[in-house]
Amino acid sequence: MESAELLAILREVRARARAQNPDTAAENIPLPDLTPVLHARDSALGKVAAIGTVNPRRGGPLNSLLQGWKRLVSRVLDWHVREQVEFNRKTVACMDALIEALTENNRSLSEIAGRLGVVREVADLRRHWAEWRPDWEHKLQDYEVQFLRALADMQSASQFRADLIESRFRDALNAQHLDFTASLERSSMDVQKRLWADLERIRLEYERLIYSELRTIRQRSQVTASAAAGGAGLPARGESSGGHHKLAVDYGRFAERFRGSEEYVRQGLQFYRPYFAGCQNVVDLGCGRGEFLEMLREDGVAARGIDLSEESVATCRHKGLEADLADLYKYLADLPEASLDGIFCSQVIEHLRPARLPELMQLCASRLTRNGVIAFETPNPECLAIFASHFYLDPTHTRPVPPALLVFYLEESGVGQIEVHRRSPAVETMPSLASLPEDFREAFFGGLDYSVVGRKL
Repeated sequence: MESAELLAILREVRARARAQNPDTAAENIPLPDLTPVLHARDSALGKVAAIGTVNPRRGGPLNSLLQGWKRLVSRVLDWHVREQVEFNRKTVACMDALIEALTENNRSLSEIAGRLGVVREVADLRRHWAEWRPDWEHKLQDYEVQFLRALADMQSASQFRADLIESRFRDALNAQHLDFTASLERSSMDVQKRLWADLERIRLEYERLIYSELRTIRQRSQVTASAAAGGAGLPARGESSGGHHKLAVDYGRFAERFRGSEEYVRQGLQFYRPYFAGCQNVVDLGCGRGEFLEMLREDGVAARGIDLSEESVATCRHKGLEADLADLYKYLADLPEASLDGIFCSQVIEHLRPARLPELMQLCASRLTRNGVIAFETPNPECLAIFASHFYLDPTHTRPVPPALLVFYLEESGVGQIEVHRRSPAVETMPSLASLPEDFREAFFGGLDYSVVGRKL
């Protein structure tokens, strides 16, 4: 075996031994040092490896001759030294086993030393614990007291808040219950009041209708007697029988400026379309330019108009409408009773003498069939705005007729199912009224006009 190979084997053995050999001291416990034993074993291995080799010399023929002779002698003596070689090898193996045993011994001692260190640490912990325990127990008691106090405070605060929330909830619940019962009582009282008011209103309406029928019969007899006597109700000089003065101006231009264009008037008259639907014979008292007659013609309703203005009658006839120049009192008086199923009169009664309005209502009612419809439209004196400019724009106006008075006249004449509608809100033509409170504006500055619609009983 070459010396280089032997050296490599020795290094490998030495490295393995060092890797297996633990520290020579652990936790102040001295362990046996195995380095001399390793050196001795390495020396023995070197001697074993040198058996059968010759000393190296410088090259040359003589050296080759000597080396050959030495190898020959070594082979011859091999039988003599074989046992010695085996003994040496066994001895080296014994030394390896001894080194391994000592290494394991060192490992065990190191483990024991480590465990002894843990035991010492535990002993130190126990000693320190014995020193710290009184102080720790004192602090623990203090912390426990503080914790219990804080817990008691939190419990008290929580209980207080729970009581407060419960009290507020009960108060709110009681308040809601009181509000509910009060609202229920108010609602029931309101329902009862409305019920009794409706019953009272119905009773009064029936009594009024009965009285109106009786009054109508009585008035008819009086009118018949007056007509037989003659001379009553003749028109004064220079005016119609109703007191409607004629204006010496262009009436068409006057109506266009102060009443509005025909389209504007026709749009406002759409309100009456449902009431006169299905009628067969309608008269328009004071037909003007014929807007209402045109609307009825579109619906297929037969209608005729009368007016004191020759210009208005000519305008209606030019449109193909039936219109006559006549005084409304005389015209109605000449008609047979119950010959009409509809009468319309818009912006006329404010031109008539107030004393003759009951006569007009009686004439209209007597010429209507049962359930015939009658409608009047006139300026609304409840709206103060009409007295600022609207009412006195027409110099032929005599006096406005309050809605309640007109309703009374109709009831006295035998007209029922009366409806009053405020129309043409003043705020539309006078925007400054919007700054007033709504309830005040509705009460004193509501509709510029009003209409009364009823049916013959």
